[in-house]
Formats: sequence, C-alpha cells, structure tokens
Amino acid sequence: MLKGMYLVRVGLLVLLWSLSPLLSDLAWVNPGGAGWSLALSQRSGGGVGGRGGFSSPRPALPRVNPSPTPSLPLPTPPVYPTYPNPRPPVYIRPGGGSSLDLIALIFIVGIVLVSISMMRGLQRAGSSSEPESTVARLRLALLYSPQLQSDLRALADMADTESARGLADLIDNAAVRLLREQAAWRFGQYQVWTGSLQKAEGQFDAWMTETRSEYIETYRHFEGKRMVQANYPPKAEPDGRYLLVTLLLSVHGNLPPVPTPLRQEGVRQALLALATSSPVNTLAAYLAWTPEAPGEALSEAELLAGWPSLELL
Repeated sequence: MLKGMYLVRVGLLVLLWSLSPLLSDLAWVNPGGAGWSLALSQRSGGGVGGRGGFSSPRPALPRVNPSPTPSLPLPTPPVYPTYPNPRPPVYIRPGGGSSLDLIALIFIVGIVLVSISMMRGLQRAGSSSEPESTVARLRLALLYSPQLQSDLRALADMADTESARGLADLIDNAAVRLLREQAAWRFGQYQVWTGSLQKAEGQFDAWMTETRSEYIETYRHFEGKRMVQANYPPKAEPDGRYLLVTLLLSVHGNLPPVPTPLRQEGVRQALLALATSSPVNTLAAYLAWTPEAPGEALSEAELLAGWPSLELL
C-alpha cells in the first residue's frame, strides 16, 4: 500500500512538472485589468511628439484703462456790476435752455452706462484668464501595411518636436496619411477630456504614459531627443494582420465635435478635428504606433485582448 501511495505522489509531481510552463504563462494574465497577457508577447512600438506649448509664454490680455468721464462745464451765475451802474443788465436765453439741459443729461447717462459695461467686460475677462483646454486621443487599428509602418517612422524622423508649429504639422501629416488608408480601418476609439490648462498637461501625460506602456518601446523621438533600440528581435507571426496607431493632442479651447458611435465616418471626423490644430492653439502632441519593427503585426486576438474598448468600425 505504501508503495502504491509513493507511485501516486511521483506521478503527480511528474504531471505538475510537465504543466509548469503553461501555468507560468497563465500567471502573467491579469484578469482584472485590460486583459493583456505579458506572456503572450508584447510587440514593438514607436512614438514621436512633445509638449512645448505648455511651457511657452501665453499672450496676456491687453490692459484697458477706461477713459475718465468727461466733465461738462457748469453754467456760472451772472455777475451783476455795481456802481456806477445802478441797475443790473438783463440776460436773454433763447428757448429757456431746457433742450440743452436735456441733451446734456442724456449724454452723461450714456457715458455712465458705457463705463459700467466696460468694467463688467473686464471683470469677465479677468475671471476667465485661463482658457479652457482639450485633450483628445484617437486609437485606430488598421490592416497591416509595411508601407504605412515605414511612412510613420519616416514621419517621426523628420518631425520638429520642439516647437508648436512642428507639433501641429506632425498631427496634420499623420491625419493625412491615415485618411488615405480608410479602406484598411477596422477598429477605433475616440476619447475627449476638457478642463483647465493646469490640469490638461497632467491628463496629456497620463494618456501618453498609458500609451507608451502598451508596447516595448523600440523607437522614441520626444522634444528633440531620439532613442532607438537596435537589438530588438522582431516577433513575426503568420496570423498577424493589424497595426494600431494612436494620435494624442492637447489644444487651447475646444475641438470640433465627433459623432458617436464612432464608425468610419466618426473616424474621418475625428482625424479632421485633430487636423484643426495650429501653432497658435497647440499645446502638446504625440503620435504612437505598434508594432514598430518591420515585419511585426498584431493578431486579432492580441488586439482585442490588449485594447478591449476598441469599437468595430
């Protein structure tokens, strides 16, 4: 009997040892998170952008000094000469002066009303000295194209990431390139946040950090600094067929509205809305794509497991 129990224990140990690789893979899965399994293998990714608009000086509101209320000359009482003229002279006012007094009164009231209106306008301008800001993020999953993958890398290499004009041009060029791939659009997601300028930078940083954590960063061009991981081994799979592109933008004011649910027309409107950025209102911008290494592509299982909030277009 003891020999039989010993054999059973040995058999269980051998079974657990044979299943240990599978159990170790399952241990990496986070059921409470986005569903991404690190053991399945994250793909490469690249990003380019900057946030120089937050640190650039903003134009101050012009200081307006209200002009003083004009003072009208008050009528002086007549001076009657004394000796040697025994009688005072007689002054004749045509029309009795009633019409002139009414016009003067209307003029004074008008000046007072204009001054009050100017003061209220300045108070409103002073209370809203910090303009509202918008942060938007568009995720777009397309059918894999080696040409699109290389074009995004070339766009990132040539981008000026240290000026608001360069960041606005980066978003414009990326939007144009993605609009040309409309036939390849399959999944998408569009998010918008609005708030104060002070909080907008934090929201932009949070979304950018989240995006960077979703892949192995093999390329990065941020605010003039470049990083390339040359020793990354590409992980090509036969069922890989998707490329995920993320556009992140922060601007002064609001962006044009985008219809929901997203669908293909919504993606088109979102790209056009992001392309309305200009050197005047652009605060920060970031373009990211995964996979970045040539030949790599996401499978549909990896795409939906890593980004379950994507909408079918």
